[in-house]
This record gives sequence, C-alpha cells and structure tokens, in this order.
Amino acid sequence: MSAGTVSSESPDLLRADLVAALRRSGSLRSSAVAEAFATVPRERFVPEAPLAAAYSARDVVITKRDTAGRATSSVSAPWLQAEMLEAARLTRGARVLEVGSGGYNAALMAEIVGPEGSVVTVDIDPWVTERASRFLAETGYSNVKVVLGDAEDAADEYGPYDAILITVGAWDCPWGRLLAPDGRMVVPLIFATITRSMTFVRKGDCFVGLDPTVCGFVSMQGAGAHPDQEAILADGAVRLSIEDGPELDAAALGRALVDPRTELWTRVTVGGGEPFETLNLWLATVDDRFGMIWGDPDCDLIRLAVRWYCPVLLTADSFAYLTTREVHRDDAEDVRHELGVHGHGPRGAGLARQLHDHIQTWDRDLRRGPGPDFTLHPAGVAVPAPAVGRVFAKRHTQLVMAWPPHPRSAPPTVPGQHG
Repeated sequence: MSAGTVSSESPDLLRADLVAALRRSGSLRSSAVAEAFATVPRERFVPEAPLAAAYSARDVVITKRDTAGRATSSVSAPWLQAEMLEAARLTRGARVLEVGSGGYNAALMAEIVGPEGSVVTVDIDPWVTERASRFLAETGYSNVKVVLGDAEDAADEYGPYDAILITVGAWDCPWGRLLAPDGRMVVPLIFATITRSMTFVRKGDCFVGLDPTVCGFVSMQGAGAHPDQEAILADGAVRLSIEDGPELDAAALGRALVDPRTELWTRVTVGGGEPFETLNLWLATVDDRFGMIWGDPDCDLIRLAVRWYCPVLLTADSFAYLTTREVHRDDAEDVRHELGVHGHGPRGAGLARQLHDHIQTWDRDLRRGPGPDFTLHPAGVAVPAPAVGRVFAKRHTQLVMAWPPHPRSAPPTVPGQHG
C-alpha cells in the first residue's frame, strides 16, 4: 500500500484497505482483531501524519523526538500491532495492561475485550498520557484507564492481568508477577543490542518465550532504562553500540573508520528477501563483543549488509561489520548477495577473521534449523547454562537462549573472554 495510491482516499476506505493488506500478509488472523482494525480511526491518534502514512501497513509514526532528534514516542506500524495483538489472544472480558501509551493500540484492545473487559495503559511521559487520554476520549474510548507513572510499578494496583503488552523496548521484564496464571505477556525484549518481540507463557517457575519476531521500539525510560554504550562517528553518520564491555574510544574508532580496511568474503550467500535474522542471535551467543552498527544511507565510509542496524564485533578502538556484494548469475532473476566482512582499526583484521568464521559456522550448522529457544527465569535462582547458548543476566530476570543440539555446532564463547 503506497502513499501514491491511497493519499486521496477517505479514512474509511483506507481502514478497509489496511485490514485487507494485513490479512494478505498474515498479520491478521482472527476476526476479533480484524474488526478492531476496521473500527478504530487510526488517523485520529496520529494527526501529525498524512492519511497515507497513518494507514501504511509497515510504517511507524513518530510522535515525539528528543533534542538530539531521536524518537521518544511513536505509534507502531500496524503489521506489528496486529502481530502482538494476535499473539496476546485477547478475549471478551479480559483484563489487559499496556506499557507505552499512544492511545491507538489501547483503543484496539478496548474494542476486542469489550465493555465487560478492562484496559490499563501506562506511560512515564505526561505529554504522552495527556495526548492518549484526549484522543481516547474524543474517539469514544474513555473507559480505557490511562496511568501516568513508571511502568516498573505504576499499574500494580490494577492487576492481575490476563494479558500484558509492552510497546516499548524493554531490557528487563518485571511484569510477570502481574500476569494471571494462564495469561500471556508480549514483550519486545532487548538483549545484547538485539530486540525480539516474544510471547511469554508461564511454565512452572519460569516463562517460555514463543515466536521471537524481529522488531524495533522506542526504548524504555525510568527505572527500567538500560542504555547501551555508544560511539558516534563521522559527525553522526555512523553509530556503534554494544551492551557491555570496555569503554569505547570514539576518537580511536573515528580514526579507524577512515583508515584502510580489511575485507573478507565468506562464500555464504542470501537471496532477495531471504531471512537471516538468526545470524545475529548466533553472534550474540558466541561472541561477547557483538553489537550493532548504524549508518546513514548516504555515508560512503561504510557499506552495511542491512540498511539500518547491522551486526558488528566491537572493541574499544576497532570494529568489523557485516557487508554484502552482489553475486552475478546467468539467470538475471536469481540475484544473490555474498556475505562479507569489513574490519577497521588496529584489531580490525582479527575481528574480521573471527566474524567471518562465525558466519560460516552459522551457515553450516544452524542456518536451516529452527533457531534458539528462550526461557525467562527470576533473577537470583540457579539456571543451568545451556550446552550451546547464553544466559543474559538482568535486574529482575535471566533470559536463557539455548540452541538445539547439533553435532557440528561450535561451543559458546564465555562472555568476558575477549579483550
């Protein structure tokens, strides 16, 4: 659905087109969620956006930025909202908590649970909650309870909840205590700079994470905030981030960026639209120097494999990142790209070789498999380390990422092993 084809149409027609597009893509699967999307006027919650942008199935609408220009509040893309609502399996009469208010998603949930249900939406920013309250009242959803406060505990008095949906990037997950025994919790959880939206369901003393989905959200503020280390290079055209490790030397990394680079090619190829998102999970498993690199598309100092955030191995003064080049074939329709590595800085050649080897291991042993399993455990309890995997320790919880056994899988690198 492009802006050029829908901009002159009415909101009612755009809403119907959006529902049809989400059904075709598979993001909408139930009649209850589809009816909510067909009913709630999305344009009333994003008045700053043109109609075409408001009803684009895959576009986020940014509603607030900080002084540096970064988004601090947004209304998520409809495809992701639909996926999360379907994952939550909301029913008539359900009690729902949303963390991160925009108003529109809360209205969708209110439509699904009906007047016999309840929706509580929490945000730490008074600008966001005032706006959400106003838009919800104006569109007839004044029964949604909008709470201003820190999501760590602001909604405790209204629980327990049959479903919890977190619509900000959360490094930790303290809300399990508020979930009803058979409830579902949908959380875009951050670990090692990766974000995956997972549906957590209770299993004994822990939660099992289902259907990890690649996504991106505005980061959590308040007590739950956990900023990554970051180095900004080339006047903001390149940004490097890593969760832990030695302090980054932005000046040294900036010099490394413009110095001659190491270039290696892996003989691993991908086709157009072919997913390879488990590569990031594998890199985060086996190398604690894993992080992300972002580059302005107009910057000619780097060539990233993915347009925006791309995997990188990173030390205080050097880095190596994933790149691609087109592999020419006789059949013009069979366009493929070979994965490669560019290394920068005094340790760049070694980082490039190690990233190269990690990619080949993933391609040989793990690429065609189901990907890792996730479980979420309380902090402070003994959690056995997986044979191939990693435990991400957080303040309230521990996230365990475990890969299915494979006879040729490399053993995980112990975090902290690299300098």
